[in-house]
Amino acid sequence: MFGMLNKLAEVESRYQELDRLLSDPVLLGGDYSKVTEFAQERSQIEPIVENYHAYQRVAAELGEAQTMLQSESDAEMREMAQLEVDSLAARRIELEEALTQQLLPKDKRDDKNVIVEIRAGAGGDEAGLFAADLLRMYLRYAEARRWKPEIVSQSESGIGGYKEVVFELKGRGAFSRLKFESGVHRVQRVPATESQGRIHTSTITVAVLAQVDDVDVQINAKDITIDSYRSSGAGGQNVQKNETAIRVTHLPTGLVVTCQNERSRGQNLETAMTVLRARLYELEIDRQQSEQDSTRRSQVGTGERSEKIRTYNYPQNRVTDHRIGLTIYNLPGVLDGDLDPFIDALALQEQTGKLETIADDEDEAA
Repeated sequence: MFGMLNKLAEVESRYQELDRLLSDPVLLGGDYSKVTEFAQERSQIEPIVENYHAYQRVAAELGEAQTMLQSESDAEMREMAQLEVDSLAARRIELEEALTQQLLPKDKRDDKNVIVEIRAGAGGDEAGLFAADLLRMYLRYAEARRWKPEIVSQSESGIGGYKEVVFELKGRGAFSRLKFESGVHRVQRVPATESQGRIHTSTITVAVLAQVDDVDVQINAKDITIDSYRSSGAGGQNVQKNETAIRVTHLPTGLVVTCQNERSRGQNLETAMTVLRARLYELEIDRQQSEQDSTRRSQVGTGERSEKIRTYNYPQNRVTDHRIGLTIYNLPGVLDGDLDPFIDALALQEQTGKLETIADDEDEAA
């Protein structure tokens, strides 16, 4: 608790400093980008400061109530004082728990928009069809949260499925919710073309990337090549006669990004660069995480792509998340975007892991 109080005092001091800076624009030299940055920082830590002040008030009131209880001789007054002590002690515990959660290390990407990449894996056409099912699942989830979706690129399989589809979701906190979806998704079902009724197993890979700003990832113009080509279309007057589709290759890493869904070459290039920055940022995050002690890392959010994370079993109407051992017998509901039971459980596991890490660090420091 002592360590937490020190951190809270630091947060309060920073909040007061930001208040001074924002109340005197001269101190910022007219730098409006700094004003925006500091205003956002203040709004993020304001709830912590408010809870800290509430905690201080409750702690002071609890101390007074305990003193009264010890000095009171009248039985009725002692009973009332005891009720007050119990109530304040319970409130103090609530605030301690809330502050502990608020002080957990946060992924600075959590409030970012996301880029989701879905690719068909093993299973041929059936995998492509399930890729389309997952696309619909995520779009339904985004719709419920009023996030704005936009398709970046797609490669159809020809029977209503996708070999690959990349899309953006714009909305506050999108990455904090969908980051747990990265990994291998497995589907077990009887394909419509299967005459013997045999269950087939197919896999899909999902990658969830945080959309980052130019300042987060610097890309040297010498490190990329840009190729234009004619967009593929369904025919008719919407067919692009000019080479508006874009392929960007990042030479140091070999990453290739394509975009053809925008109307102009410039728009496609801008979108492709957004995706490239997100992928490069993810590579850097993965590199940093791989350097950490493997025994101190949670399996959630490590960026591992090869591990099977979830199975969708049609014959048994169940969806199982293997990372947390959670099974839900409502496959249609999950595929209609009801992902919160899984995401909430995974978020709780991530928070628990952070708490254990903090406790270990404090034990080592002691």
